[in-house]
Amino acid sequence: MTAPIASPCRNLCCLDRTRKSCTGCGRTIEEIVHWRSMSDADRTAVMARVEDFQPLPRPAPFPPPARQTPS
Repeated sequence: MTAPIASPCRNLCCLDRTRKSCTGCGRTIEEIVHWRSMSDADRTAVMARVEDFQPLPRPAPFPPPARQTPS
Protein backbone atom coordinates (compact mmCIF):
# COMPACT_ATOMS: atom_id res chain seq x y z
CA MET A 1 0.00 0.00 0.00
CA THR A 2 1.37 3.40 -0.96
CA ALA A 3 1.15 6.50 1.20
CA PRO A 4 -1.40 9.13 0.12
CA ILE A 5 -0.12 12.15 -1.76
CA ALA A 6 0.83 14.81 0.78
CA SER A 7 -0.88 18.18 0.79
CA PRO A 8 1.02 21.06 -0.83
CA CYS A 9 0.08 23.29 2.14
CA ARG A 10 2.96 25.52 3.27
CA ASN A 11 1.21 26.92 6.36
CA LEU A 12 1.03 30.33 4.68
CA CYS A 13 -2.74 30.19 4.36
CA CYS A 14 -4.53 33.27 3.10
CA LEU A 15 -7.27 33.31 0.48
CA ASP A 16 -6.92 35.72 -2.42
CA ARG A 17 -10.42 36.92 -3.36
CA THR A 18 -9.34 37.91 -6.88
CA ARG A 19 -7.77 34.58 -7.83
CA LYS A 20 -10.04 32.58 -5.49
CA SER A 21 -7.08 30.53 -4.30
CA CYS A 22 -4.67 30.27 -1.38
CA THR A 23 -1.73 32.65 -1.63
CA GLY A 24 0.46 30.07 0.13
CA CYS A 25 -0.09 26.89 -1.92
CA GLY A 26 -2.20 27.95 -4.93
CA ARG A 27 -5.10 25.57 -4.31
CA THR A 28 -8.69 26.71 -4.61
CA ILE A 29 -10.93 26.65 -1.55
CA GLU A 30 -12.73 23.61 -3.02
CA GLU A 31 -9.42 21.76 -3.41
CA ILE A 32 -8.42 22.61 0.16
CA VAL A 33 -11.77 21.54 1.62
CA HIS A 34 -11.96 18.28 -0.34
CA TRP A 35 -8.27 17.30 -0.25
CA ARG A 36 -8.75 14.39 2.17
CA SER A 37 -11.54 12.86 0.10
CA MET A 38 -9.87 13.34 -3.32
CA SER A 39 -8.64 10.38 -5.32
CA ASP A 40 -4.92 10.04 -5.99
CA ALA A 41 -5.61 11.02 -9.62
CA ASP A 42 -7.32 14.24 -8.52
CA ARG A 43 -4.53 15.02 -6.04
CA THR A 44 -1.93 14.39 -8.74
CA ALA A 45 -3.73 16.83 -11.05
CA VAL A 46 -3.77 19.50 -8.34
CA MET A 47 -0.10 18.91 -7.54
CA ALA A 48 0.81 19.27 -11.24
CA ARG A 49 -1.07 22.58 -11.40
CA VAL A 50 0.51 24.06 -8.25
CA GLU A 51 3.97 22.51 -8.73
CA ASP A 52 5.67 25.79 -9.69
CA PHE A 53 3.41 28.03 -7.61
CA GLN A 54 5.30 30.74 -5.77
CA PRO A 55 3.63 32.00 -2.60
CA LEU A 56 2.65 35.65 -2.63
CA PRO A 57 4.35 37.81 -0.01
CA ARG A 58 2.32 38.21 3.14
CA PRO A 59 1.09 41.72 3.76
CA ALA A 60 2.86 43.66 6.47
CA PRO A 61 1.07 43.59 9.81
CA PHE A 62 -0.82 46.66 10.88
CA PRO A 63 1.47 49.15 12.61
CA PRO A 64 0.94 49.49 16.35
CA PRO A 65 -1.17 52.45 17.41
CA ALA A 66 0.73 55.65 18.03
CA ARG A 67 1.57 56.24 21.65
CA GLN A 68 -0.05 59.27 23.11
CA THR A 69 2.06 61.50 25.28
CA PRO A 70 0.50 62.83 28.46
CA SER A 71 -0.50 66.47 28.23
